[in-house]
Amino acid sequence: MSDITDLSFSELKKMLQKKSLSSTEMTTAFLDRIESLNPELNTFITITRDEAMQSAKNADKAISRGTATAYTGLPIAHKDLFCTDGVLTTCGSKILSNFVAPYDAHVVSRCKAAGLVSLGKLNMDEFAMGSSNENSYFGPVRNPWDKTRVPGGSSGGSAAAVAAKLTPLATATDTGGSIRQPAAFTGTSGLKPTYGRVSRFGMIAYASSLDQGGLIAHTAEDLAHGLGLIAGHDSRDSTS
Repeated sequence: MSDITDLSFSELKKMLQKKSLSSTEMTTAFLDRIESLNPELNTFITITRDEAMQSAKNADKAISRGTATAYTGLPIAHKDLFCTDGVLTTCGSKILSNFVAPYDAHVVSRCKAAGLVSLGKLNMDEFAMGSSNENSYFGPVRNPWDKTRVPGGSSGGSAAAVAAKLTPLATATDTGGSIRQPAAFTGTSGLKPTYGRVSRFGMIAYASSLDQGGLIAHTAEDLAHGLGLIAGHDSRDSTS
């Protein structure tokens, strides 16, 4: 069998459903890889190991009881402009370097409701203003295929983390190419959904008249699963 971190989101989903792999095993494998490679790649600003391991244990209990959703226990990581209750949400900026969000963005709450395990928050160009991910207060993100090259931006942390197999699925945002460009730079799959398909509530926007929340993953199938999780009407977003 391939290493756990080699598997796509869709493949991991099948493994969990067959109970040939536990969420705890899966989460541990990704967290260990993050801690090994992140110092060099700088894809994560915040790694939520303790919270992730607790979520994975809860997921395994739900799976054993038969109360899990189709996605319970699967890993994800969030671009660091999605507010995440109790976790640093920095937008890659010194201004927000100590800001702990008091609530969840709609996208984050949808992922939590589905039982996904958040591994942490991903690096990005400051306030999403950039296309190379060199403009973060927390330092540049390195392209895992060639560390002398940029991963694109502003969702460079999301794209590089997926490419480096640090997470099988990552949230991202796109105003004028901030999902599509880094996906191209890193050989991953990216999706900018139709405007209004995904709520912007709790997303710290670059230009709210254009911004859209989306995803980066390994395959189109992975993106389809992810879009089903984060899309949907939200009365808190007037354009939803």
